[in-house]
Amino acid sequence: MSLQTRIKKLIDQISVGMHEREEIIPVALLGALTGQNTFLYGPPGTAKSLISRRIAKAFDNPPYFEYLMNRFSTPEEVFGPVSIKALKEDQYTRKTENYLPKAEFAFLDEIWKSSPAILNSLLTLINEGIYKNGQELEKAPLKALIAASNETPEENQGLDALYDRFIIRLMVGPIEIKENFESLISSKPTHAEVRVADDVIVKNNEWASWLKKIDSVELSQDTLTIIHLIRKELSEQFEELGVYVSDRRWQKAAQLLKASAFFNNRKQTNHSDVLLLRYCLWTTEANREDVESIVNNAIEESGFSPELSLAELDRKKDALDKEITNEIFHEKDVYETHDINGKDHYQAKQTFSYRDNFSYRSDTKTTTRTFYIPINKMKSKDTFNPVDANGNELETYTCTFDGQGSCEVKITGLEGRYDSTAHVTPKILYKKGQKKQNVNNRLINALKAEVNKLTQSLRTTLELCEAKQTDYMSSLYSPFVSEQSCNIALNGINQQISDLKLRIKDCDRLKGLCSA
Repeated sequence: MSLQTRIKKLIDQISVGMHEREEIIPVALLGALTGQNTFLYGPPGTAKSLISRRIAKAFDNPPYFEYLMNRFSTPEEVFGPVSIKALKEDQYTRKTENYLPKAEFAFLDEIWKSSPAILNSLLTLINEGIYKNGQELEKAPLKALIAASNETPEENQGLDALYDRFIIRLMVGPIEIKENFESLISSKPTHAEVRVADDVIVKNNEWASWLKKIDSVELSQDTLTIIHLIRKELSEQFEELGVYVSDRRWQKAAQLLKASAFFNNRKQTNHSDVLLLRYCLWTTEANREDVESIVNNAIEESGFSPELSLAELDRKKDALDKEITNEIFHEKDVYETHDINGKDHYQAKQTFSYRDNFSYRSDTKTTTRTFYIPINKMKSKDTFNPVDANGNELETYTCTFDGQGSCEVKITGLEGRYDSTAHVTPKILYKKGQKKQNVNNRLINALKAEVNKLTQSLRTTLELCEAKQTDYMSSLYSPFVSEQSCNIALNGINQQISDLKLRIKDCDRLKGLCSA
């Protein structure tokens, strides 16, 4: 039986009768297998203590301690009573047998309600793995601690250090699906006692051996890419979310990902392992869903980490697209112009209509005038004077562009008669986007060669991703992550492959331009 199959059977056996806990129990179990502490967050009556007891049942009869905290709880109730015999000998020690210092697994309910004295000792026990019992330092065998509460610790209460030790944070809500709820209320109360087969139960020697082997698992480049994306997003949204992830926490979370890979018979982490970060990075109910979205989006956006940088390939393609387009097609409208004193002008030969005021009949007459308008004035809204063929300003003319390429020209003092107005538009030789007449074929051939080179790089990357996808899809299965969650990773990978195909198609377009 493979290790993955064994873990799956173990999860199935300790999850009997538990509804809508398909990821909570597996992830909490993974935490215990990795020696990580778990925080169960949710309202009362959602089976948080039962989850803890079921996790303990996965192991071979470990010493187990459970306690419901309150503000009146004393250290004696958690760490053991003071030894009267030792006290008579002027020694202050506790009888720790059957209490937390001797437990391999423990469940502390409503942990944030306990006294500072308990919390301080608890932090030392978790952090250093020892319990200071009077003058003696007792090595604590605690493998995993599960704590629960319907609240997260308040800020500025000195609880940040302890809260940070709970690497896994799971939301345990009420049952939502109608059928599951009906099944719950119709069945007998669920008990902690379950039958776990001897061939799947975790032995002490196995647990220690697995921890050493987990260290040899590698974080894949895909995993590192996703982690960097998550860190970047959390940093950018810090003001909004207020989520700080310590280096210690990142290290412990990475160990969890390695453990997930190990129990799935892999030597490297993959996308399904990284999904577990959803349970490691949030701090409060207010930011839990946002953090989950950040993790999911990073996984979906990353796809595979190919040997070639897609961002670099995109920059090359965009640069080639721009250069090819500029060399073959006109970037803007090209007008028929005349050079006057080193500046481009377009000629306006315009007929003006006017009435002769000095004629008793007031007949309408026409006159044709030729003048030149500077091209650089087309984007201006200023009023200016055109020039004649020698570059002299014609003060009796005023010009104003309308912003659409048309110029209103007014002529005043027309032989002492009425003012007159006309609209002129420069003659376009070549429209924007029209193919140029004289193309540098040598340059175009060089650009075409660059496009072919880029296309080959994209095809190589596509082949790499498609080949990886075939094997990768089956390796994404994990008993710690639902199939629905794994689809997040698959969507990202499929999208990446689709994007690569679109890039290749766009390169074919560029080759077509070069060949036109």
